[in-house]
Amino acid sequence: YHVIGAVRDIDKMDAVAEIDNWPLDRFTTMHCELNSFDSVREFCDRIEKWRGIKPVDRLICNAGVYQPSLPYAKWSADGHEQTMQINFLSHFLMISLLMEGMKEAPDPRIVTVGSVTGNDNTVGGGGVYPIADLKQLEGFKAGFSNPVSMADGYGFDGAKSYKDSKLCLMMLANILHAKFHKSHNIAFSSIYPGCIAESPLFREKRAWFRKYFPIFMKYITGGFVGEEEAGQRLFQVAHDPRCGERSGIYWSWNGGPREGRGAEALEKDGQISGGGGAGGGWDSIFENEQSAKVQNIDTTVDLFTTATAITGAKWPKPADMVEEAPPTLKVIGSISKNKLQDEEAKRRSVRPGLDESTKAAKDEDGSASPVFSEEDKAVLSDIIAEELASEKKEAVV
Repeated sequence: YHVIGAVRDIDKMDAVAEIDNWPLDRFTTMHCELNSFDSVREFCDRIEKWRGIKPVDRLICNAGVYQPSLPYAKWSADGHEQTMQINFLSHFLMISLLMEGMKEAPDPRIVTVGSVTGNDNTVGGGGVYPIADLKQLEGFKAGFSNPVSMADGYGFDGAKSYKDSKLCLMMLANILHAKFHKSHNIAFSSIYPGCIAESPLFREKRAWFRKYFPIFMKYITGGFVGEEEAGQRLFQVAHDPRCGERSGIYWSWNGGPREGRGAEALEKDGQISGGGGAGGGWDSIFENEQSAKVQNIDTTVDLFTTATAITGAKWPKPADMVEEAPPTLKVIGSISKNKLQDEEAKRRSVRPGLDESTKAAKDEDGSASPVFSEEDKAVLSDIIAEELASEKKEAVV
């Protein structure tokens, strides 16, 4: 692979790559600030120019911020709440800009990083307040601009904003699979790599939390993973052939977190492999169950529609979507409609149980159904004849 790192600080990223002895001939850093839609668009433009004729074959939407202690919302360059824009909306826009070019790749994949906190059928997602819940998406439907700070339209909560954003990412993978997997042959998936409890993600939490939370995740829930192991899991979904063969999957490892590990956890210092623990290697990957909220079709469609309006994203139309009916079908439909006009007028003359008044037959737009003259019928006959002749078929008109 040649990896492109989309980062805010290019100098810092280059320094890390050099210190860790990354193969710099196969790694390129590019600036991208997810706090700005313009920056995302500029990044995607650079990608398209840089890649030449070679398509991007993997897109990993991994960036995220977690600001649970904020007493008030912070706003992006576009006037949206920061956490939701950085974690979800900017990834949403980026996918829309890069997806079309990816369909030329032999094994294209788009991966979003979800979380147990966005999946409320688990202890971590359903038992720890606040709970991820988009409700009716009133905040998104209102445009999600300052002062609207939450997707559901209610008061700001930093922790809930993070959890909501992860719920959105998991729902996004599902609807992208439904809309574009067939036409673009891209494998869309979301993942939960485990709880990286010792990472800087929790740097804004209180000191006592940063001290005891890793212990809780290691010895009680079994959900703890180190940063290196989490990275390996992200790479697996991008590389493992099994993950490229399936789309619309929520990948997890080793059965996910659980309670009551007790003595076994103490004996192994929290690093348990096998069913129930978060640890485990390549073959511990499995298709995890998504909550009812993640799978809610109506909310998912509303999310896609409103996020498209907020970001200004432009999506390709599925290849199997017919833009316009062919001429022959138009003609046959018109003739059939005219022929059945009398029957439809009779059917619509009364509405049993609603009213007994006579109602003239009308089309849905309120206009009367068209009546073809003899001249119109002759023109239609000529069109049909030409269509059939083009298909080398004989017809009597």
